[in-house]
Amino acid sequence: MRILVIEDDREAAVYLGKALNEAGHVADHALDGDTGWQMAATGSYDVLVVDRMLPKRDGLSIVSELRRSGDRTPVLILSALGQVDDRVTGLRAGGDDYLAKPYAFSELLARVEALNRRQKPEHAEVLYKVGDLELDRLSHTVRRSGQEITLQPREFRLLEYLMKNAGQVVTRTMLLENVWEYHFDPQTNVIDVHMSRLRGKIDKGFETPLIQTVRGAGYVIRDGAR
Repeated sequence: MRILVIEDDREAAVYLGKALNEAGHVADHALDGDTGWQMAATGSYDVLVVDRMLPKRDGLSIVSELRRSGDRTPVLILSALGQVDDRVTGLRAGGDDYLAKPYAFSELLARVEALNRRQKPEHAEVLYKVGDLELDRLSHTVRRSGQEITLQPREFRLLEYLMKNAGQVVTRTMLLENVWEYHFDPQTNVIDVHMSRLRGKIDKGFETPLIQTVRGAGYVIRDGAR
């Protein structure tokens, strides 16, 4: 990961750059706002660590100008101003995260790495397999033992979520939030109805059932032959 640290405290900047290098990253640093702005605008960085109070140009103006120019590089703002209003101001200026001074380097590193992951999410799987069951996200098809199975859109999303988490128990709350996009319990049997229909299509007529109920916990899909 290539990181730009814009920090006017030379000792802090050198320390932070050295610590980031030791953690396996490449860190450049600028000691004032103008230099930092130029480096951020012309360089290719994965994450920017920007002190809020800087000479020549303050950190928030750097972030705001980057956002106005269309630059979406993740920014972690550092500041001795740590009140709620200060953090809100920093985030509204375009910052992605805000860390108050003094801070622990381990926390800063974790936040920087999290910003980088958010910027570059892992490649999503296209084909899910559990036993002889296959779900293709691109063609939107489901097959078991080579036999195509027709699913309704909600049934497909339900199966996709189960297969994405194959071998792990998924709770009713997880299903409501990720399949139905409910963030409350509608107090209906909607999950039971759809799960029953899905089982009828996926498991009925096949020797080995794949979808299992974990009493008091939720559901799991796994290769029952193992």
